[in-house]
Amino acid sequence: MMSSKLNWINPVMEKEFRLRMRTIRSPISILVYLLAIGLIALGFAYINMNNQQAGILNTARSSDFFYFLSATQLVLIAFMTPGLTAGVVSGEREKQTLNMLLTTQQSSATIILSKLFASLSFMLLTVIASMPLYSIVFLYGGVSPKQLLAVFVFYVFVMLLFGTVGIFFSTILKKTVISIIATYGFVLFIFGFTALAGLFFGNIGRNGMNQETLGYFLSFNPMAVLISLMVPDFAKELFKGHKLLQMWHIFIAAYTIISIVLLWLSVRYLRPTKKWRK
Repeated sequence: MMSSKLNWINPVMEKEFRLRMRTIRSPISILVYLLAIGLIALGFAYINMNNQQAGILNTARSSDFFYFLSATQLVLIAFMTPGLTAGVVSGEREKQTLNMLLTTQQSSATIILSKLFASLSFMLLTVIASMPLYSIVFLYGGVSPKQLLAVFVFYVFVMLLFGTVGIFFSTILKKTVISIIATYGFVLFIFGFTALAGLFFGNIGRNGMNQETLGYFLSFNPMAVLISLMVPDFAKELFKGHKLLQMWHIFIAAYTIISIVLLWLSVRYLRPTKKWRK
């Protein structure tokens, strides 16, 4: 029985699960997350209901509520995920337990993937715990289950992306603080720079804004891709010449390649390399 268990959960992952889930900080973190997103969502609904003459939330406002709630959750994911993953390897190095971990029978790939999935499991649990808030949207209508499923799948991919980036910087950088700063820098880069670069290069020329150029840059922006999943006409407006092209196609393809490369580099540089002298 024990051997079959270890085939699914190796010792590294089991240790990470126990350290993260058996402390008082885990339920408190989930509670604070739910309180934050719940208060923001209910505040938005309250303001919009007061603006209506009948004091109700109609179907159109329900769609706006779904868009606002989804965008808020994406921001919180981008804020929390680097903090969960950017110190998993550098923290072991600072506690001087990394060398002991490397002497075990676990391979470098097993160590990296175990720490990644154990870290993201907490974030995934937090996002799943927020699903009852979306019942407000289905209560008033205006949003299909397909849209909700697409948004949650997108959340999982974004968590994997930011988690991979955090693991990479945590592996190649020795200090946890520097690793966290570098990971947040990457997050700010793809949220801010891609939008600004799209506006800049889209305005180059004499014919006004080039919508297609803007669309290609925004396809690397998580918030813009989330909007395109909730409002499909947003992508169609940008890619008028390519009716079948969607922003999430470019986003998934590009960042999947980047994530695989970063994971390979993390596995490659986890163990010290030999330096040969002439």
